[in-house]
Amino acid sequence: MAKESIKARQRKREKMVEKFAKKRETLKAAGDYAGLDLLPKNSSPVRLKNRCQLTGRPKGYMRYFGISRVIFRDMALNGKIPGIKKASW
Repeated sequence: MAKESIKARQRKREKMVEKFAKKRETLKAAGDYAGLDLLPKNSSPVRLKNRCQLTGRPKGYMRYFGISRVIFRDMALNGKIPGIKKASW
């Protein structure tokens, strides 16, 4: 499990990206790169990292579900994800 400070930093970046998305888009379309430099660094979507929504784990992230493979497996085996069951053939 990731530290709370790491998860909080990620949430803060997500909010900043959402807040400055429109302004960033207009500056980019206008070609005003000096104006883009004045925006906060954390408002850039490149700085976001895919992390598990429950644990904050950065590796083994499943984009479709938004959780890591470890949590996905645990939830699937407990029947908490509808339509998912363990394969056997």
